[in-house]
Amino acid sequence: MSQEAPGRLELVREFVNSVDLEDGPEQLDSPGALSAWLRERSLLPCEGSRSGDATDADLKRAIDLREALRVLLLAHHADTDEPPASAVGVVESAARRARLELRFLAPSAAAHAVPARAGVDGALGELLAIVAVAQADGTWDRLKACPWDTCKWAFYDHSRNRSGVWCSMKVCGNRAKAASFRQRRRADTHGAT
Repeated sequence: MSQEAPGRLELVREFVNSVDLEDGPEQLDSPGALSAWLRERSLLPCEGSRSGDATDADLKRAIDLREALRVLLLAHHADTDEPPASAVGVVESAARRARLELRFLAPSAAAHAVPARAGVDGALGELLAIVAVAQADGTWDRLKACPWDTCKWAFYDHSRNRSGVWCSMKVCGNRAKAASFRQRRRADTHGAT
């Protein structure tokens, strides 16, 4: 089954997955790599425009935002309405830096969140604008992160009842089943003595 998110929400999934926590690699390992990643996805102007060149500070903020989004995606598995405050703070700070504004765009005059800043802050703001649209259309809650300790891979839950937990039932799901089996077995062994 595909893990891809619909429409532009796929950009957010790709951003969160710009590092493979289990096996590497880190795609955003330098300011230049961040600029290239954003340009490849048309979130920054093409090369030759100095306004899009990332700095070390931009890279740190981008990685902080990526990890805050991962925390929010993990929270989609929880039974709480309160996302972690630290992650929310990072996201809100990125939105302020991007100067997200509400604009009414033609032809339907529908409201859209649009970053007023250019450069990396604006590109990160565009990712947050995509999140806002996904929250409004109901697709945001289906974007999740695998809860397996070493995985945390972002995936889109295509299940009919929105019950998907693992990025892959064959890998992380089986790991969880095996760990649960071993734990029950230990409990049975200790309980029998």
